[in-house]
Parts: sequence; structure tokens; C-alpha cells
Amino acid sequence: MIKEFTVKKLKFTCLAFSMLFLIHMIIHTVSMKKILIIIVSSLSITVSADDKDWVNLYNGKDLSGWQTTGNWLPQKDGTLLIQPRPGEKGWQRYGAYLWSKKKYKDFILHVEYKYPEGGNSGVFFRVGDLEDPVQKGIEAQILDSTKKKGKIGPHDHGGIIRTVGATKNMSKPPGKWNKMIVKCKKHHLKVELNGEEIVNIHLDKTPMKDRPLEGYIGLQDHGEPNNLHFRNIKIKEL
Repeated sequence: MIKEFTVKKLKFTCLAFSMLFLIHMIIHTVSMKKILIIIVSSLSITVSADDKDWVNLYNGKDLSGWQTTGNWLPQKDGTLLIQPRPGEKGWQRYGAYLWSKKKYKDFILHVEYKYPEGGNSGVFFRVGDLEDPVQKGIEAQILDSTKKKGKIGPHDHGGIIRTVGATKNMSKPPGKWNKMIVKCKKHHLKVELNGEEIVNIHLDKTPMKDRPLEGYIGLQDHGEPNNLHFRNIKIKEL
């Protein structure tokens, strides 16, 4: 009788312990879920707030907010194509570049693009004089550098023309979308290409030290046969 009572008591104790453990796990799991929900919600709010700071420079429909004499063609899929007209060759046709109507000082600029084989273009910023952007502005190079061997220089993809080359060749093959992010804060310049930081310099310690700290943003028409597509052109002022 005593043995049977002891066994029953042991079973009851084990069952009670199991129930308490199960309740603890349920409470713990629910609490963790609540914590995760709160964290995710907070992140979502942060991202949403951050997204509101971005302004689309290209609306996907027309060239509102831009000025150019070049053949920049909005596409049905929301991208923008530069297709130089027959006979339009060379890069010294500054009016054919696509220029913002507004000047920008400190900002983060986001641009996506794809080039054909050997394609050439550029992202200009802080251009003080549209008639002389090479001397009165800064250019981050767009170039099909996928076949480039060895060290890449200022005139290769992602480099700052006449200043510094990218630390790494992050070029995607022709026909694939590249993403460039340019961040300017006073004299500090950073460039990110396809998820990798490739430029991090202080302009006042480079040949660009006398360039304007405020100016227009532009995309280069490099002339035939450089047909490039652009999309998601947006900016966040700092």
C-alpha cells in the first residue's frame, strides 16, 4: 500500500513538474514572440521613416525636374534610356547630359544602371557650372570594367575621375543592374558600388579640394554607341 502510494505520488510529481515546465515554455515563447514583434515593428517604423526622407529624382514617366538637350528616353517599364542620336559622339557635349534643375549640397544619392559591353557614362555631382562640369564638379565613373585586370584607377568603374580609383572592382557584367550610392557630407565623400564601399576620401586632401561643395547632379551622355538604362534615381539630403 505504501509502495503504491509512493509510485502515485511520484507520478503526480512528475506530471506536475511537466505541466509547470510546459507553462513556463509557453509563457517564454509568447514573451519572445511579443519581443520579436516589438523589435520588427520598431524596425519597420524606422525604415518607413527613413524612406520618407528619400526623394525620387526621376519619376519613371518623364523628365520633370531635369534639363537636357540629349536624347534621354523614358521607357514603359519605368527606366530611363540614354540613346545618343546618330552622329552624336564624344563626351564634351555637356548640354546633352541629364542635369537636375536643383542644386544639392550634402546628400546620399542612389542610382541604378546597366551598360552594354564597353559602355561608358558617369554620375556627376556638386557641379557649379553646367558649361564646364569637368572642372567645376565631381564625377564618379560608370564604365564596363568587368574585363579589367590588376589595379583599377580613377577612370575605371566607381573611380572618382582625376582623383582616386575604387578599392575593388565591383563591376557587374554588361546587361546586369549596378547600384551606386554616393554620400557627400562637407568634404567627406563615400561611394558604394553593388554593396561594397569602394571610395572613402576627404576631398580637401585631394585634387578636388577647390571644387564646389554645392551644385547640380547629372548623368553623362558619352555619345554613340553608349546606350545605358537608369532607374531608381533618388536622393536624401543631409
